[in-house]
Amino acid sequence: MRYFLIIGAVFAVIILLFVLRTPEWKRAGNRGERYARRVVESVLRPGDRAFYNVKIAFEGRETELDCVVVNTSGVFIIEVKNYKGRLIGGEEDSEWRKLKTTRAGKTYEKSVQNPIRQVKRQVYILSHYLTERSARAWVTGYVMLVGGKSPVKSGFILSSRADVDRAIHRRSDKPLSREQIEKIAGILG
Repeated sequence: MRYFLIIGAVFAVIILLFVLRTPEWKRAGNRGERYARRVVESVLRPGDRAFYNVKIAFEGRETELDCVVVNTSGVFIIEVKNYKGRLIGGEEDSEWRKLKTTRAGKTYEKSVQNPIRQVKRQVYILSHYLTERSARAWVTGYVMLVGGKSPVKSGFILSSRADVDRAIHRRSDKPLSREQIEKIAGILG
């Protein structure tokens, strides 16, 4: 019994050290991705395939896709951002400004990469990555801002469960066949 208590205490210390060493921005990102995963999973329909944290590269350009959904409507990238504070920026700006006010009333400013431009880059990479593997499909990208704090009105921004459902289940002029879905799933999985 004593042996199990010692082992349990060691594991607790290791976990605590891991949590304390992980920067807050990364913990916020992980929380945002877990939340987004629950949202995506809640709207998936039979036959939909979802993949998370997919690492790909095309012509030396590497990227990690937070979420990719493949279904008869197409291939959809959902890039997840969990920002704290107020965002300022435009759809075509290379960076946005993030303003965060502390409890003491001091405001800090930080530049963040524009996630809309980021997801457009990811669409390009994934489209070519699939084509290179003989799996041609229309790829659409979205940014899910956890908490819905978008500084712009844009068709690229998803702010709610209904937005996600509408985006990945929109009607397609060229629906993917079951065979195409399975081929793409094999490439991504």
